[in-house]
Amino acid sequence: MQLALTEDDQAFREEMRTFFTTTFPEEIRRTVEEGRELTREQIVESQQALNAAGLAVPHWPEEWGGRGWSELKRHIWHEEMQAASVPVPLAFNASMIGPVIAQFGTQEQKEKFLPKTANLDIWWSQGFSEPDAGSDLAGLRTTAVLDGDDWVVNGQKTWTTLGQYGDWIFTLVRTDPEVKKQAGISMLLIDMTSPGVEVRPIELIDGGHEVNEVWFTDVRVPGENLVGEVNSGWTQAKFLLGNERVGVAPVGATKRVLARAKELGASILADDPLLRARVVELENELLALELTALRVAAHSAGAEPHPASSVLKLKGTELQQAVSELVVDLGGPATLASGEGDATLEWYRRSTPTYLNLRKASIYGGSNEIQRQIISRNILGL
Repeated sequence: MQLALTEDDQAFREEMRTFFTTTFPEEIRRTVEEGRELTREQIVESQQALNAAGLAVPHWPEEWGGRGWSELKRHIWHEEMQAASVPVPLAFNASMIGPVIAQFGTQEQKEKFLPKTANLDIWWSQGFSEPDAGSDLAGLRTTAVLDGDDWVVNGQKTWTTLGQYGDWIFTLVRTDPEVKKQAGISMLLIDMTSPGVEVRPIELIDGGHEVNEVWFTDVRVPGENLVGEVNSGWTQAKFLLGNERVGVAPVGATKRVLARAKELGASILADDPLLRARVVELENELLALELTALRVAAHSAGAEPHPASSVLKLKGTELQQAVSELVVDLGGPATLASGEGDATLEWYRRSTPTYLNLRKASIYGGSNEIQRQIISRNILGL
């Protein structure tokens, strides 16, 4: 296998690097680089800047904004974005519901939703997890009952990330309780301003408000908002989750954070061989993951994600968490400091909330325990 980039791919990498570091809004890049939280307006501005340059949804069908790139070019685009501190396009829009509508939606749904989804004129939320149906998603209990031309939805979703910003929510609902549980699920697109939709915040361990509960009480949803056939939602869910896992190994972002930690903690590392050994081990594992991601990109074809995307999700989140732990160890008391401080102190001060927040990374997008089962069954044949 040829792992070195061709001249064409190398030129493409330089093109992406130049755009992200010289044309993309500098203030947004600085916010990411300093570990500060992006505002809703910054996330929208970021995606619209990418979309204007044709870089928001390159993996979509070309008639809806795709670029027809190879999987390798998509990988390079993704890595260069993260390395340059550019926020990746909002996953709910770009990686999740957009490809699902393009693949399974009606022509009317494509025309209504895809341009606004690509440009983040519509902010989508994900309505999959429920209190007793997270890793066992097929056990969901939110119901949708047909009444005339409308579906009437009742139930609760949870861990709805950034749901407080959502305009619409793509939702899995139980439409047939009498069949095998995977066979009785459908996907509905629900306007979050509909009467009966209530978003309740969940406070996280880091004190932030990132996730929510979403309650549905007799919410009427037009029949035209059903994606695909009735009771075909499990197929769309698997397609969506497979795509979600493709971009869930943030190698570029993790490398950037590790490089910053080495720079700021140089004097500490110089006196501690065990910390230096941790850094070397992390760098080697990141390099191995980067090469694995290249292999996955080179062997992927068509719209189906490569089965090894589970490896990227598993190892990518483990390394992301390990680097965040290293940063906390390097910062020591500075990670819990209060009062005035310089840029270095501010960076360390944000590291403990980041460390705590990243505990979720091994749970979302299909828990790492589920990924291990997929790897053992579908890749290793155990």
